[in-house]
Amino acid sequence: MKIIDSKKIIFSFGIFLLFLAVALISSACKNDYETIQALTTESTLPDVTGFDIEMTYTDSGILKAKIFAPEVLQYNQKEEPYYEFPKGMKVVFHDPAGTETSYIQSKYAIFYTEKELWEGRYQVVGQNYSTGERIETEQIFFDQKDNHIYSDKFTTITNADGVFTGENGFEAEGGLRNYRMKGYSGRVTVKDTPAEEETP
Repeated sequence: MKIIDSKKIIFSFGIFLLFLAVALISSACKNDYETIQALTTESTLPDVTGFDIEMTYTDSGILKAKIFAPEVLQYNQKEEPYYEFPKGMKVVFHDPAGTETSYIQSKYAIFYTEKELWEGRYQVVGQNYSTGERIETEQIFFDQKDNHIYSDKFTTITNADGVFTGENGFEAEGGLRNYRMKGYSGRVTVKDTPAEEETP
């Protein structure tokens, strides 16, 4: 007759329960991780994606500017909703008659919808068509509410009179009008004038 040791049965059953608990915990952790990962991935995805877009900015029915971008990502569910332009954008400003007056372009941009604030970054370039002035900086902001363009980064403005820099950026009205440099310095171009002929 074979005698079964009850202590071994209890010990073996205890090991079985231990492995079962570990397996359940591992499965739960895996499921939680996958759930968190899925939620995280979902929360980082844009609500709307567009390609080769053209947007218009109007005020009281009057065209103020047109925005062109190869790609735009719209995030509506964020605490602070925004549009992202990961491949850059170009804004062309218009006067009340609809004529193009100036432009600003950058390698990356973002628009905060509630603040109505544009931000352009990396190789920002702008030009006023009427004055010929060209602006270059690494970051720029355009406040639609106040029609105010500004930057706190080093800025260079080039025009017919020379090259002017703002160590602390610049400020201007919408359309790059009436700018003011911050931390100003400049190099003025002096044009040669023909010498007057002596009268014999």
